[in-house]
Amino acid sequence: MRSIREIYKIGKGPSSSHTMGPERAAKLFKQENPDADAYQVILYGSLSKTGIGHGTDRVLREVLSPTPTDIVFSDQQLQDQHPNTMDFLAFRDGIELARLRVESIGGGDIRIPGRPTEKGEEVYIEHSFAEIADFCKWRYISTLREYVELNEGPEIWDFLMEVWQVMKQSIADGLKAEGTLPGGLNVQRKAKYLLERDIPVRAPALQEFRLIAAYAYAVAEQNADNGTVVTAPTCGACGILPAVLKYIQDTRGLTDEEVCRGLATAGIIANLTKRNASISGAEAGCQAEIGTACSMAAAALAELYKQDLDQVEYAAEVAMEHHLGLTCDPICGLVQIPCIERNAVAAMRAMNACNMSYFLTGSRNISYDMVCRAMHETGTSLNHRFRETSEGGLAKLYTRKRK
Repeated sequence: MRSIREIYKIGKGPSSSHTMGPERAAKLFKQENPDADAYQVILYGSLSKTGIGHGTDRVLREVLSPTPTDIVFSDQQLQDQHPNTMDFLAFRDGIELARLRVESIGGGDIRIPGRPTEKGEEVYIEHSFAEIADFCKWRYISTLREYVELNEGPEIWDFLMEVWQVMKQSIADGLKAEGTLPGGLNVQRKAKYLLERDIPVRAPALQEFRLIAAYAYAVAEQNADNGTVVTAPTCGACGILPAVLKYIQDTRGLTDEEVCRGLATAGIIANLTKRNASISGAEAGCQAEIGTACSMAAAALAELYKQDLDQVEYAAEVAMEHHLGLTCDPICGLVQIPCIERNAVAAMRAMNACNMSYFLTGSRNISYDMVCRAMHETGTSLNHRFRETSEGGLAKLYTRKRK
């Protein structure tokens, strides 16, 4: 597996696959074809269906400017291609100079059919949780954070510290902001309201929910407003991990350095899911994004609660298992409904999964590797309408006229 640096990418929302990936592809194509006097980009599948809501056309024009760029939202169904596929064409004096097919495979990563995959150094030899656990037992390593440092080197902590600072800033910015999110759904920001909401009775569980939800909403709303966030593992699910880490830091008095241990553990879970299943909503539904993020957060919490390796795995497994089948049906293609609310719900579910792992790890029957494979099988079996096309579920039933 590659470095967990590939999991955490700092950038602008609202979508790692629909904005970050196309942005990266456009920069590459522009660099390879600087003499073009016109560009055309043809979007297929999910990029075509929800590109406007996700800002795909906007970011492509921004990157390829000042050269005139024609964006085509194609209805053509490509066979044996990733749902997030796009063709770039370069022209000069009306003559085609070059074309390039690119797949945006999730988490801001791209793949170019026919070209060698842009692979960084293989940092981790182990490719499953079972292999990692066996290695750790052999080397007398008791935590995933030690495993990460052994493979990545001590410099990984500087990287994770930068990631954590950006996550905290996105929470702080989101908690201050008010108003309506762009896109036409008239979705009001709720993070500041949740933070300041008074609870008249002593209710610790409700207080916990209020804070975690406020943090999750803050980041997810920043993402929806094209703010700076960290993919964890994607933009659409970027609020879950920061929310639980900020809450445990506040309530347990953890240092930033200690919180980064949780980020390291979460990164391994995301790495495993990305390699053995998917983190793309267009490929495997929202379970691939929200489910993975919930598993990351649950594992990070277990690490910070000083649970053992088996408990960390169980926390991640429980979190993923109960997101199996979750569809991706964003209304109007915007990363707002149900996406923002799902970040808050999944953050609380991560807390519950971690709590279950504390008590019930010894009785478990399902491994993380198993549930990861099940997620991939379930996701690829979902009807395409429920994989980020906005053609089914809530996206189909919603009407702006509804009060």
